[in-house]
Amino acid sequence: MASSTPHPPPEPQSFTAMDKEMLNIGGTCQYLTCDSYDFLPFRCESCHGRFCQDHRTETGHKCARAGEWAAKKAQQQANRTASPSSGPKPTVLTANQCSHPQCKTLIDTLNSVGVACSTCNRKYCLKHRIPEDHDCKNIIPVGARQSARGPSQAEKARSALGRLKLWGKEKQVAVLPKPKPSTAASRAVALNQLKRTAKGDEKVPLEKRLYLHVEAEANTTTSKLPKGAFWYNRAWSVGRLLDDAARGLQVQNVNNRGGGEEERLRVFHVEGGRLLDFGEKAEDVLAQGNTIVLLRGVGPVSAVA
Repeated sequence: MASSTPHPPPEPQSFTAMDKEMLNIGGTCQYLTCDSYDFLPFRCESCHGRFCQDHRTETGHKCARAGEWAAKKAQQQANRTASPSSGPKPTVLTANQCSHPQCKTLIDTLNSVGVACSTCNRKYCLKHRIPEDHDCKNIIPVGARQSARGPSQAEKARSALGRLKLWGKEKQVAVLPKPKPSTAASRAVALNQLKRTAKGDEKVPLEKRLYLHVEAEANTTTSKLPKGAFWYNRAWSVGRLLDDAARGLQVQNVNNRGGGEEERLRVFHVEGGRLLDFGEKAEDVLAQGNTIVLLRGVGPVSAVA
């Protein structure tokens, strides 16, 4: 019977053998002069290599595609911040427009927001968002029924327009020069006479003075001076000219107090046969020697145009 030989005791070791499954975790640094093993290697997003902590940066491992990841990241950021839609510029047909009748501003766009008015149920640009700026109290709210208490502001304006046209025709006959061969000469004489009697701001240079006949229509405006001859700065707006004309004839002017159209003054151009808008430039709509009349309660220009 063979005797069993006892196995020699294992030799003592100063390290622990690594399990084979552990070798599947991590990887070896791919830098040429480094062969260290790292359980959590760093991945280079430019060259997609794996490196240890000492060689994780593009400079540390001398990346052959250095900067590629940073450039790609910057391009992605630029694409995200770019406008999502590069369609055509908004127009009246493709965007909403401010509800103010004289305003052409497009609202609800990237550059201009729209502000809703809870009183008249309309949307306006920032310039006309305040109720006083779009004459809110004289506007019938969207969806509301016509009030039975009396005529609307638009009806009042149309009625005033009828009276205005009739009065204007009679006034034009007396004011406009008659078609005679000496018409130009007669107008020159009349203009010289107007310049001699006119009054105005002495600070206005002679070359910028616009000489006009100014009247206050008795049926709509009470004035201490019914008419007069004045000069104004041709560069002024009609609104500023009206303020100065009202002071010259001592007519009560409440236009800047936010009142309704019943008390608001308007400028009627006799030769042109129409009301002038406050924003129009005097030299664009008036000529030397023309006649303007201050009227009250005839409605806005858009309603009687």
